[in-house]
Amino acid sequence: MTHLPRQYHITTFGCQMNKADSERMAGILEEMGFQWAEDPEQADLVLYNTCTIRDNAEQKVYSYLGRQVKRKHEKPDLTLIVAGCVAQQEGELLLRRVPELDLVMGPQHANRLRDLLEQVFDGNQIVATEPVHIFEDITKPRRDSTVTAWVNVIYGCNERCTYCVVPNVRGVEQSRTPEAIRAEIEELGRQGFKEITLLGQNIDAYGRDLPGVTAAGRHQHTLTDLLYFVHDVPGIERIRFATSHPRYFTERLIRACAELPKVCEHFHIPFQSGDNAVLKAMARGYTHEKYRRIIDTIRRYMPDASISADAIVGFPGETEEQFQNTLSLVDDIGFDQLNTAAYSPRPGTPAALWDNQLAEDEKSDRLQRLNHLVSIRAAERSQRYLGRLEEVLVEDQNPKDPTQVMGRTRGNRLTFFTGDIAELKGQVVPVRITTVRAFSLTGENVANPLVCA
Repeated sequence: MTHLPRQYHITTFGCQMNKADSERMAGILEEMGFQWAEDPEQADLVLYNTCTIRDNAEQKVYSYLGRQVKRKHEKPDLTLIVAGCVAQQEGELLLRRVPELDLVMGPQHANRLRDLLEQVFDGNQIVATEPVHIFEDITKPRRDSTVTAWVNVIYGCNERCTYCVVPNVRGVEQSRTPEAIRAEIEELGRQGFKEITLLGQNIDAYGRDLPGVTAAGRHQHTLTDLLYFVHDVPGIERIRFATSHPRYFTERLIRACAELPKVCEHFHIPFQSGDNAVLKAMARGYTHEKYRRIIDTIRRYMPDASISADAIVGFPGETEEQFQNTLSLVDDIGFDQLNTAAYSPRPGTPAALWDNQLAEDEKSDRLQRLNHLVSIRAAERSQRYLGRLEEVLVEDQNPKDPTQVMGRTRGNRLTFFTGDIAELKGQVVPVRITTVRAFSLTGENVANPLVCA
């Protein structure tokens, strides 16, 4: 008797690490014979890969789950999985709230999905949230793109920022070996990928846990060494990395980015607050002066580099004057892009227990004022692109205009231009910029190189 292949659907919330984990879990499911279903209502296995950085992401998971729980009552062989950071944080509690779940698994267990599912199919309800050593990855992720790919280089985080749940849910830092990382990138190069982004929750910590010290007493394996080690992989044309921590960001790393032609001139370095007392309360381990020096150094080596960052407003105890210090940092630096958030207390973090929490309306007022300044400064930064020739790596069709394709400049600026996706996907195209907006550009394909002179 022939069975139709079982179908699966994964919904991903949150950061690039989660997207990378989802691609890996999709790869495992396809090796197990599952097929991707665009519509979760048609799937036999539904997996929510969750994020706990903000409260609303968590609430969303529960509302999505509600719909699938109803389905499960009608279709008992539906397999329901919650993975990722909410799973890690809530663990058994999730099963109590949603007893219909088959599997609750933390992010460190992504590579073990097959083993865990085999236990589920034997009739067990599983919670996998205990800390594990992350085995070297041999699964083949199902990549969402055929042009750009994420490559994990370090899992976990040893920082103890007072607002953040990541160390609790993603465990201690574990670096992959340079050889394993290079092997994965070589495979991506053979498959035709053009751009990779090296990923870590705190990527500048890469290699600290690997054995080996140079004669000068420096760690033998650092992010800078890794960039030199993987830089010449055939087929890969661009290399990015994220997310950086100002405490560990070195001039040696900046110099490597300036020297290595494949490394893009784009840096994502969260500052979180422009006020030293708030930074201290956050346990970030640097001052706003140090942060400004990093940006000055980057601009000394690469005047045109794009800088993006993350910022939190309304941290417990933040005064109006301290918030003004964040505004002045944003005004002085002029970010190309800034991810902003109003502080939301996360369970199990020190700051959530403090009694100097700010009122919600105060937080949202500050967020609005910050966002307003960000878009003004980003629009000003965009002006430098007008009339310029930019190399755009074409990733996809413009979903709003099928006559256009879209891709990114080396500085990570989203750019649209007229063209045929079938012909241009994965190509690096010279584009003359004709329209600039705060966060994206439009231009025209200057296919004839003589025109570029």
